[in-house]
Amino acid sequence: MSDNKFGTHTCPHCGSELKIWIAPPETWWGEILVCNNNDCPYYKGSNDTIANKRDDSRLGCRYAIDPGNEFKPFNLLSWCPTLD
Repeated sequence: MSDNKFGTHTCPHCGSELKIWIAPPETWWGEILVCNNNDCPYYKGSNDTIANKRDDSRLGCRYAIDPGNEFKPFNLLSWCPTLD
């Protein structure tokens, strides 16, 4: 059983449980749920997608959902180490 006040939600790409992340105040998100699995194929492949659009990118996307917006999914921009 999850101690997450939003219930248990999992990443559709890797099956990991999404964890609560408190977003910076300037985003107006509040608490969101994020896949923090560094081995998630969604996260691992996102750096290549962004790098193809921008040569020096070290950015990727994590799967996230926003409880404040009916749990709709979105791409949370994230710094990526070199993923091999």
